[in-house]
Amino acid sequence: MTASTTNRTISWKQLISFFLPLGLSATLVTLSHVIINSTLARADNPEVVIASYALPLSLLGLTEKPVVLLRQACSALVRDRISFRAMAAVSSYVFACIILIGLIICYTPVGEWVFLYFFGVERELLDTTLSVYRILMYVSIFSGLRCLFHGIIIFNMRTKWLTIGMGVRIVAMYLLSLYFITTDNVSSGRVGAIIFLLGMVIEALVAVWEGSSLLKKVIPEKAPGHPIETKKQIFSFYKPLLYSSVIAVIIGPAINAVLGKTTQIHLAISSFAIAGSLTQLVLSFFSYIHQIVLNFYRKDATSVLRFVLILSFIPGTLIAILAYTPLGPWFMFHVMGVNSELMHASLRAMRIFMIMTFVFPWLDYMNGIIMLRGQTKIMVFSQSANAIVTVLTLFMAIWTVPGWNGMIGALAQSIGMLAELLVVVYVLKRTSEVRQPSLSSKNL
Repeated sequence: MTASTTNRTISWKQLISFFLPLGLSATLVTLSHVIINSTLARADNPEVVIASYALPLSLLGLTEKPVVLLRQACSALVRDRISFRAMAAVSSYVFACIILIGLIICYTPVGEWVFLYFFGVERELLDTTLSVYRILMYVSIFSGLRCLFHGIIIFNMRTKWLTIGMGVRIVAMYLLSLYFITTDNVSSGRVGAIIFLLGMVIEALVAVWEGSSLLKKVIPEKAPGHPIETKKQIFSFYKPLLYSSVIAVIIGPAINAVLGKTTQIHLAISSFAIAGSLTQLVLSFFSYIHQIVLNFYRKDATSVLRFVLILSFIPGTLIAILAYTPLGPWFMFHVMGVNSELMHASLRAMRIFMIMTFVFPWLDYMNGIIMLRGQTKIMVFSQSANAIVTVLTLFMAIWTVPGWNGMIGALAQSIGMLAELLVVVYVLKRTSEVRQPSLSSKNL
C-alpha cells in the first residue's frame, strides 16, 4: 500500500465479487442471533428468558469488541509471516486479558455487583444471568481466533471462506436450536449461550484451517518493502482501535441499564433486543464497507465512492419495509414466534432504528479511510462522542418519556452513531495525508 493513489480503474464486478461474500457472512452472523432470540422466544416466560440472555450478551461486548478489531488490524498490516508473528503475539496478550476479565466477572463479587447494581438485575435472576455469562465468556476467545485469520483471508481475496465458515456455523446452530425446541428444553438463557458458543467454535475452526493454509502455501516469509515487523508497530495501529472499542462497550451495557428503569422492564429489554437483532441483520451486510476502502480506495477512489453511495440507501429501505409493511409483523410472529405485545413494541423500536441505518454505511466508509491513512487515533474522539451523546440521550429520554420502553434504546443508539459520524467527517476535513503517515510509513 503506497501513499499515492494509482489511476487503475476497478470494475464493479471486482467490487461485488469481493464484497458480496463478506456481506453474506456478516448477515449470517446476525442471523445467528435471530436464531437464538427466536429459540428463547418460545420459552414459557420469553421476556424474562430473553432478558437473562440479552444482559450478559451486552456485557460480552466488553471482551469481544477488542478481538473483533484484530480482523481490521491483521487485514491492514499483515503481508508476510514476520508481520503475522508480530500480530499473533499481540493477539495472545489480548486473549490473556479477556480470560482474566471473564474469570473476575464470573467468579468474584465483581460480577454480582455489575449485574445487580449496573444492569439492575433482580436478585432472583442473578444466578441465572451469571450462569449465562460463564458460558458466553469463552465465545470471545474463539471469536478472536477467527478474526485473526479472517484478516489474512480477506487481504488474499479469499472472502468466500468467510461465507463458508458462517454457513456451517448457521447450520449447526439451527440444528441445535431445533433440538432444544423439539425436546421442550428452552427454559433459560443458558440455551442461547450454548447455541452461540457452538457456532463460534465451528466458525473459528474453518477460519484457522483456511488461514493456516494460506500462511504455509501463499504468504511469503518476508514481503519486499513491507515495513511491519515488530509488536510495537502493531500496537501503534491497534491501540487507538482498542481504546475506542473500550469506550464503545459502554454503550450496550448503558442502554440495557437504563432500559431497566423503564415502566415495563422486561418488555423494554426484550423489544430492544429483537428490534436491534433485526436491524443488525440488515446492517451487518454492509459492515465490511471499510474493507472495500482498505483494499480498493487507493486504486480507484471514484468507483469505491459510487459503489458505497448506492449501498448506503439499501439498509434504510429494508428496515422501512419491515417496520411499516405487514412483512415485519408476519416475520416476527411466524418466524420468530414473538407474541403480539412484544411484536408491536419491537416494531416501534425498529422505526426509530431507521436513523441508524442511514448513518452506518457512511460511518464505516469514513472509518475505512481513517484506517487506510493510519489515523486510528481519530476513532478515540469519534467513539467518545458516540458514547457521550448516547448516555445523555438515554438520561433525557428516561426522564421525559419512560413509557417509550425499547424505543429509548433505539433512539439513544441512533443519535450516538450520528454524533460519531459528524465528528469523523469534521476531523477528516481538517487533516490530510500530508500531515499523517500512511500505513506504509516506517513510523507506524
